[in-house]
Amino acid sequence: MRVLHVDMDAFFASVEQRDHPEWRGKPVIVGAGPHERGVVSTCSYEARKFGVHSAMPSRTAYARCPHGVFVTPRMKVYQEVSDEVFEILGHYSPFVEGVSVDEAFLDITGTIHLFGSARALGEKLRAEVREKCSLTCSVGLAANRLLAKIASEEAKPDGLFEMPSDPDEIALWLAPRPVKILWGVGRKTGEALAKYGYRTCGDLQTADMRFLERILGSALAERLVDEAFGRDDTPVTWEGEAEKSVSREHTFLEDETDRAAVRAALVELVSEVARRFRRETRWARTAKLKLRDGAFNTITRQARFPWPACDDISFRRLALEIFDREWPESARRIVRLVGFGVTDIVDAPEDSEQTLFSPSPEKERLKRERLAAVLDRIPSVGVLSGK
Repeated sequence: MRVLHVDMDAFFASVEQRDHPEWRGKPVIVGAGPHERGVVSTCSYEARKFGVHSAMPSRTAYARCPHGVFVTPRMKVYQEVSDEVFEILGHYSPFVEGVSVDEAFLDITGTIHLFGSARALGEKLRAEVREKCSLTCSVGLAANRLLAKIASEEAKPDGLFEMPSDPDEIALWLAPRPVKILWGVGRKTGEALAKYGYRTCGDLQTADMRFLERILGSALAERLVDEAFGRDDTPVTWEGEAEKSVSREHTFLEDETDRAAVRAALVELVSEVARRFRRETRWARTAKLKLRDGAFNTITRQARFPWPACDDISFRRLALEIFDREWPESARRIVRLVGFGVTDIVDAPEDSEQTLFSPSPEKERLKRERLAAVLDRIPSVGVLSGK
């Protein structure tokens, strides 16, 4: 199998710099305002030089980069550009797994021969994105999803990196790299490993398995050793014509303990899911929330809508209800990944569930759907602290 991972470079900020030439070369910070309660969604590479990063409180970003250009997110515009990018990705493989609006995996095993080589395919893809969207992306090529993701990080910004194909060469390449490049290592796990001298992938490659299992537990220990050698059998999954669910996930760069930051990321995911869901005429009965910590422990919670829904208000309301039950304000959590999705998809909303206190769910549903249709046609002016 050959996998390509494409990651748009500082996507939201790059779109803003593209659309506002006067901001090119300047530190652009997309998210809540510098004096508002909210977080940074993303920032340009110029801003990153000052220590600004995604999920950082905007007030902290302002303290580090007071001369930065703070921009309110335009989610409608970003989604439209994302649609253009994903249309291009479809030119290189029918098997495209969208991870977020700016990131995707492609199984290119069956299409490499059309371009001569995987590298030629990747370079042509990058050139087409640059030509048609006036944006740059970084591409990683490898034998599996894990290595392709690591490769694209190696290529950043605006580059292409191809991993070795020989297992021994892969292990040798990974050996000096820090353990934090592995999917199962967040801040907490990284600290636990460092305490016992496991700082590089090479350290994990030569680890005493029994001792490592005592530190991390058998499941995580086994997973990390596999990853340290570059082994990953997770397939690239793609959405066929009849989707059984629509979902999106966000992985934080570091383990996140700020409840507001995780909640804000969830709100963005809900908006992405809603817009994608409405590309077809359909309704969902169930919403799902996913939270994963640094030790790769994952919880999934779900709840049913009062009636089948396809609008942002219904999606966001139920998503936040689930989140607030699972993570009340008084609780402390460490989160590495947050995800949201909808499932139990139906072609018609006629089976709305009548309740004593909602005598006319049909009228309420139509009102929300009309509002969603209007929002789909205008630029978003929401901020990350809530929309």
